Amino acid sequence: MSHKKSSLIPGDVENLRRRSAADSSERYVEPDQHPQLPWRQSQNEWLGVGPQHPELGAAESPPPEASSHHICHYTPKCFLTVHRGGHGTSARSTPTRGARSTPSRFGEEGWHEGTTKTTIRAENEVEANREANNYKFGFRKWKAHVTERPIEDQSDLIKELYSDLTVVKPREGSVLTLGNILYVFLFGWWISLIYLLICPVMCLTIFGVPYGKLCLKMAWYFIWPFGRSLEKVTRYKEPFLILDSYNQQCRISTYLWLLLGYPVLVVVHCLACVLSWLPVFTIPVAKMNARTMTKVLLMAPEDVQIHTLEKVHAHFLKFIICCYQAFNVYYYKYTVQGISIFALNLLPLVLITLVIGYVDHEHAYVSAETKFATAITSIIPLSYFIGMGIASISAQSNFAVGAVVNATFGSITEMTFYITALLRGHKAATKCYEEIVKAALTGTLLGCILFIPGICMIIGGIKHREQRFNSRSAGVSSALLFISIGGVFAPTLFSKIFGNLVCESCTSGPGNGSVPFVCKDCHYDSVGPLVYTISVLLPAAYLIGLIFTLKTHSHIYDIHISDGHHHVAWSRWRALGVLIVATVLMACCADLSTENIEPLLMDASISQYFIGVTLLAMVPELPEIVNGVLFAVQNNISLSLEVGSCIAVQVCMIQIPLLILFNAFYDVGFVLVFSDIHLWSSIFSVILVNYIFMDGKCDYFQGTALVVVYLILLALYFFAPSPHSC
Repeated sequence: MSHKKSSLIPGDVENLRRRSAADSSERYVEPDQHPQLPWRQSQNEWLGVGPQHPELGAAESPPPEASSHHICHYTPKCFLTVHRGGHGTSARSTPTRGARSTPSRFGEEGWHEGTTKTTIRAENEVEANREANNYKFGFRKWKAHVTERPIEDQSDLIKELYSDLTVVKPREGSVLTLGNILYVFLFGWWISLIYLLICPVMCLTIFGVPYGKLCLKMAWYFIWPFGRSLEKVTRYKEPFLILDSYNQQCRISTYLWLLLGYPVLVVVHCLACVLSWLPVFTIPVAKMNARTMTKVLLMAPEDVQIHTLEKVHAHFLKFIICCYQAFNVYYYKYTVQGISIFALNLLPLVLITLVIGYVDHEHAYVSAETKFATAITSIIPLSYFIGMGIASISAQSNFAVGAVVNATFGSITEMTFYITALLRGHKAATKCYEEIVKAALTGTLLGCILFIPGICMIIGGIKHREQRFNSRSAGVSSALLFISIGGVFAPTLFSKIFGNLVCESCTSGPGNGSVPFVCKDCHYDSVGPLVYTISVLLPAAYLIGLIFTLKTHSHIYDIHISDGHHHVAWSRWRALGVLIVATVLMACCADLSTENIEPLLMDASISQYFIGVTLLAMVPELPEIVNGVLFAVQNNISLSLEVGSCIAVQVCMIQIPLLILFNAFYDVGFVLVFSDIHLWSSIFSVILVNYIFMDGKCDYFQGTALVVVYLILLALYFFAPSPHSC
C-alpha cells in the first residue's frame, strides 16, 4: 500500500499535536501497553492508536526512529493517517481505492479532506473482511474466526489441544494435579475394575491367557495413566514358517478376545468417551479412551508395553499413547471444522428434542415441561450455527450480499419463535401468546440495552480496570436507540392519548352491580394507520443506514495481512446449506417450545411477563452475549457495546415491522400496543444507558449498575400480575 506524500513543517506538526491533545485531554492508557516509551504512550492514546480497538487491529505505535514520520489522529469509526516522506509503505497492505492526497496545510477543512483509513490487521483477507463487518451498521458482531490456520502455524497451546496423545515431550512440574486426581474418582477406578473382571474370564479359556495379561496391564495403566506411556514394540522379523506358525497359534486367542473381551471394553470406552467429551475440559480423557479402543486393543497383546516416561526411548517405538493431564481449561478454544466444541456438543440435544417432541404427542414418556426445556435449550446451538453461517457468507461476499444475509438471517432466530407463537395463539383463540411475544420483544430490548453492556463492562473492567470507548460513536448508537424505541412505542402513546378502548364482550356478576365488568378481546382503535406508517419508516431508516455506512460513506480500510496459510472453514455454499438446515430446525424447535409452554403459562405462581422477558428473550441471544464478553476481555469494549445496540436496532427496525407485515397478510391479531410496564421500562433503560455512555469510559462499577437495574426490572416483571388475556 502506498501513501501519498504531504508537506508538513514542524510548526504544523506541533499545532496538530496540541489540537489532538486538547480534544482528547481526558483519555487514559493502560500503563502496561508500552512500558519502554511511557511519554509516547499517552500520545498514542490521543492519536487513537493502541489498545482501544484490538479486534479492529489498530495501527501500532511507530518505532522511535520513525516517530517523526507517522502521525495519527483518532476520529469516530476511522483513523486519519498522515505520513511525511516516503517511508509509509507496507508490502503486506492491500491497495485501497478512493484514497485522496493529503493537503499541504491542515486547517479544519483540510483535515477532514485528508486520507481516511481504518487499519485492520488480520491473518488473511477473509478475516479482515469479517472484522470490518463488525464495524458496519446493521451487521451482527461476530468474534469466532471463519478460517482455519494450519496446525503448524498455531501456538504451542493450541497444538497441545489438537494433539493425538502420541508425542512424548518434556514436561515441567508434577503430574499429581487436582484434575488428574479427579480422573481417578470419575473414570479411572471403574475402567480398571472392568479390565480386572475380564482378565480371569480370558485366562479361564486357556487360549486367551495373553489377552488376560493384557487386561491386567491395562487395568494398572488406566488407574493412573499420567506420567506413563503405552507402547507398541516392533518385533524382529521371524522366518516365514515360524511367523505363519505364530499367527496360527494366535488366531484362536484372537477370536476369543473379539468374542468375549473386546465388545465389553468397546462399550466401556465408548461410555468413557461420551462422559469425558461432553464436559469439554476433560477431552484428553476422551482421546485416550478412543485411541485405546481403536488402536491398542486391536494390537497383538505381546506388542503392548507400559513404561514410565523416564524409561521411554522414542527410537524403539512404533505406536505410543502418552497423556499428561486429564483436565485442560483451554479446551474452550477447541473447534471441529471451525465449529465451537460447545455448539457441537449441544447438537445431539436438537435431535432429542425433535424425537421426543414429535413422537410423544400425548406426553406418555416425557412431560411438557421437559420438552419445553429441551426445545428452548436447542435454540442456543442453532443460533450459533446461524451466526456462523452469516459471518462466513458475509466475510466472503461483497457489501450487498452481506447486508442482505445479515438483514434476513440475522433475525431469523427470533422471528421463527414469534411467528409460531402468534400462530399458536391464533389457533387457540387466545391473546396470551401475543402478550408473550410482546414481553419477549421488550425483554430482548432490555437485555440488549442493560444486561449485555453491563456484563461486558463487569468482566472487561475486572481484567482491564477501566476501559475507554468512543463517546461520539456511543452517542450515535444511543440516539439511534431513542429513534427506534420511540417509533416502536409511538402507537402505544398514541392509543393512550387519542385512542378508544373497544371490547368485543363484557360480562359482570348476575344481580350484582358492584362487581366490575370483565371484558375480553379489548383493543384500541385508530392505531392501524399509524402502525403501518411506522412499519414502513423504520425499515426505510435501516436501509438508509446500510446505504450510508456501506456505500456512500463507507470506510476506507488499510488492511494488513500476514503471510500465513489458511483455508476457509465453511465455503459459501456450505454456509448457505447450514443456514437453511439450521433455520428449518429452528422453526421446529420454536414450534415445540410454543406447543409445550402452556403448563408454564397456566402456573399461577409465575407471571407470563417474566417468562417472556427472560427465557424467551435472552436464550436466543446467548451466542451474542458470549461474543460481547470476548470483545470486552480483549479490551475492545466498543464492539461489546455495539453488540447490544445492533440487536436492539434489528428488533425495532426489522423484527417488529416484519411481524406487522405478517399480521397484514395473515391476521393473527397482533396489535403494536404495549403494556405500560413495557413502555416505561424501555424508556427508562434507554435514558440510563445514554447517561452511562456520556463520558466515554466505563468500569465494573458502571456495569454492575446496569446489571442491577436490569435485575430490578426483572423483579418488577416477576411480581407483576399476569396479563388479563392470560
